[in-house]
Amino acid sequence: MSNFPYHETILKRFLRYAVVNTMSDPHVSDKRPTTDGQLELLEMLAKEVKELGISDVTFDHKGYVVARIPSNVDKEVTPIGFMAHVDTADDVWGNDVKPRVVTDYDGGVIILNDQYVLDPSHNSDLTHQVGSTIVVTDGTTLLGADDKSGVAIIMSLAEYLMSHDEVKHGIVELIFTSDEETGGGMDAFDLSLIKAKVCYTIDGNGGGEIEGECFNAASVKVEFTGVPYHLGAARGRLVNSVSMAATFMNAIPRSESPEATDGRYGYYSVDDIKGTIVHTSLLYYVRDFDINRLNERIETLKSVGQTVEKLFPGGKVTLSSHFSYANMADKIKEQPEVMESIFASAKIIHLPLEEKIIRGGTDGSRLTSLGIPTPNIFTGGHNIHSRYEWLSISQAVDAARLVEEIVHYWVK
Repeated sequence: MSNFPYHETILKRFLRYAVVNTMSDPHVSDKRPTTDGQLELLEMLAKEVKELGISDVTFDHKGYVVARIPSNVDKEVTPIGFMAHVDTADDVWGNDVKPRVVTDYDGGVIILNDQYVLDPSHNSDLTHQVGSTIVVTDGTTLLGADDKSGVAIIMSLAEYLMSHDEVKHGIVELIFTSDEETGGGMDAFDLSLIKAKVCYTIDGNGGGEIEGECFNAASVKVEFTGVPYHLGAARGRLVNSVSMAATFMNAIPRSESPEATDGRYGYYSVDDIKGTIVHTSLLYYVRDFDINRLNERIETLKSVGQTVEKLFPGGKVTLSSHFSYANMADKIKEQPEVMESIFASAKIIHLPLEEKIIRGGTDGSRLTSLGIPTPNIFTGGHNIHSRYEWLSISQAVDAARLVEEIVHYWVK
């Protein structure tokens, strides 16, 4: 394990990246990336990797940067990659982030602003961070540790490799993507840009969490067409598409929503609704670890649509589904050395790990389905997608030391 000052480099880089406005927009479908700020950060990263001395850099304006550090050994070594996304979510406002550094955390309540606090009694992970450096929000936005912490970790690894010629490694690729939070992060990705046979997303949560399994995911758009009529003469004539949509939503059991499920239970989640009497649309996210059960859920939505159509004569319900990503477990199990590389590396640096499942997905899920197994590694981020998000710099350093050791693993 090196003595590289990861703490300083990760903190410095994260603070620089966090203030770039990169919130993606799930309502934009005809533009990649969906917001211009993502290109701003990607351009910044392309410039920074070149300044580190990496000459093989591709900046794809569809929303990707790939930088390749060449092998410096005279034997064949499996090319590997590390991936992170630059966009932040829109669950709460994700732009205009004002990160605040708390050094030597004392274990008490952290005041974010006059309305919101970060209380360790409701955030048990904070109790393990006494004496550590953490980064918090000002309570008005999310922080963006998902996934700018991952970006900072990968860039710090690149800085380490490029400043230590004596460190032996094969081809190491740095892959930065956009629009991961919208589910479209890999839609325009050109697989020929990379040589990696194995990849790792640095896009997880708290310290020590490793993930090699995720949901199967699909989105279902449900559209309701009503029959407009003057409200004063509507009896027997008007078909209200908003009422149709409400009936549809009420038919989906609340016990199978995200807020009512955990572990391996899948769910239906209505993510967006727009409408008038004439036309209303719903967007559902459908998730399940079992692909057959996912397909059954989609069929259930279709059946509910048919029922609603019968309940509202003259109205019309149409559904269209889009498969987003697959559970990466099976593909990863086909190449067991991928997970072995993580756990063997952690053992060398005496880092305890916990294997978990992702109740979501990553760009690595998509890359795995394209034939490159890509498990997920923690970043030190907590309470992601919320104003209570915080980042443990010490856990981010642990992640950096782990990926450094993974580089060594493939050379050995």
